[in-house]
Amino acid sequence: MPAKLPTIDTTTRNKLKFLGGQLRLRRKQLKITAIATAEAAGLSRVTLHRIEKGEPSTAMAAYISVIFALGLDFTVFPLDELIPNKMATSRKGWIPAQIQLADYPQLKQLGWQINATTKLTPTEVLNLYERNWRHLDLENMEPNERDLLDALQIAFGKGQPLV
Repeated sequence: MPAKLPTIDTTTRNKLKFLGGQLRLRRKQLKITAIATAEAAGLSRVTLHRIEKGEPSTAMAAYISVIFALGLDFTVFPLDELIPNKMATSRKGWIPAQIQLADYPQLKQLGWQINATTKLTPTEVLNLYERNWRHLDLENMEPNERDLLDALQIAFGKGQPLV
C-alpha cells in the first residue's frame, strides 16, 4: 500500500508551482528540450513535466536533479534575508525569471513609458538596455543593477559590450 502523502497547504503548492515554472523558463531560455533535460537529470520526461507543473508528489531529489541539470544552484535562505536588494547583491551572475523595473533605477528611467510595477523577461530587459545604452550612466549604476546587466550580457548578449 503506498504511503499517504501529507496535506499540502496553498502556500506550499504555490511555491512548488513557482519553482516548477522557474525551471521550465530556464530550460526554455537555454533552448533545451524536455527530453534532453530529463535525460541529463536522470529522470523520465513525465517526471520532468510534473516538476515543471509543481506537483507536490514528486520527490525533492528529482527537483534538485533538474536544478543541477539546468546549471543552477540550490541554496536555502532564511526568510529575513530575502530582501530584494540584499539578495540581488549577494547573487552576482543570477538572473531572475522576471525583472521588475522599479527594482533597478536606470532601467526604470529607460522604461519610463512602462509601468514601474511591470515585470519583464530577461531578454526584454536586455533589449531595453541595448536600445538605450547611450542614456546609461555606468559609473553611477548601483552594484546590483550592474551585476544584472553583466549577467544579461553574458547570458543573452551577442558578445558585444553596450558601449
